[in-house]
Amino acid sequence: MTTVGKRPALTPRHLTRTADRLSFIYLERCTVHRDANAITAEDADGTTHIPSATIGTLLLGPGTRITHQAISVLGETGACVIWVGEHGVRYYAGGRALSRSAALLEAQATQWANVRSRIAVARAMYRLRFPDEDPARLTRHELLGREGTRVRDCYRAQAARTGVPWNGRKYTPGDFTSGDAVNQAITAAAQCMYGVAHAVVASLGCSPGLGFVHSGHELSFVLDIADLYKTDIGIPLAFDVAAEAEEDVGSRTRRALRDRINETRLLERCVRDIKSLLLPDDRSSDPGEYVDRVTLQSDRGLNVASGVNYGTDEQEAAIW
Repeated sequence: MTTVGKRPALTPRHLTRTADRLSFIYLERCTVHRDANAITAEDADGTTHIPSATIGTLLLGPGTRITHQAISVLGETGACVIWVGEHGVRYYAGGRALSRSAALLEAQATQWANVRSRIAVARAMYRLRFPDEDPARLTRHELLGREGTRVRDCYRAQAARTGVPWNGRKYTPGDFTSGDAVNQAITAAAQCMYGVAHAVVASLGCSPGLGFVHSGHELSFVLDIADLYKTDIGIPLAFDVAAEAEEDVGSRTRRALRDRINETRLLERCVRDIKSLLLPDDRSSDPGEYVDRVTLQSDRGLNVASGVNYGTDEQEAAIW
């Protein structure tokens, strides 16, 4: 009988592209195991099968246990697994990229390492968020000021639209219930968006820590990307959820956000935005992130084939 351990690993040809995956799945108080190329979530209500290759991010909340085989298949399919706190509002750990190429990572590092290109990317991010403004001549401090004003105006506009009372943004780290219903919804939406952004960033092979707006944190670039959709998706949805009722705000926000992300094909948009920010126009359509290939760096920016011994004139093939 074929055992799980003897099944062949999936190759890049079998993997679902990042843009075509589900945004995220949140699990808590269950045991996660593997059944063929699916994972199962078992709790008091029974067992649910989830195709692993369709998952963008698996958020593991309190009370979850996950087996070695489940992590193995999630790693093979490139799903991002993140351990989070209750209500998904605290990030603990995560890992594994779907990408086989370093093209986007190298482009990100190149853009980040140069002061001029770094602020150019920050301005491009601002332009994606607020296309009615031209940030071409804005300094970093001016960008931060404009962003703060626009977000504050967004809060006020959504409060007026939904009729939800708004007394300012209030969140105490580690205490989800300290804020009112709308603040809880905003926090839940933001944390889920961080998970989605982390999944896309990791699956494309980018560095979560090399940010262009945020800095000094292991998830700086993740925060950059998640903020692109804050005023467009996260904040309006949070006010919609709070306007419906004040009970179970966290879980209702997660479900509503998951549906909204899938309806708007946000993962596809997120992938497209990252590529356009980091790569020139002529390379942004296909950086080859699913090509499983290793090359060696030579002189004058030339990359040469690996697996070859360059120590002889004949360059005989070597077995590594």
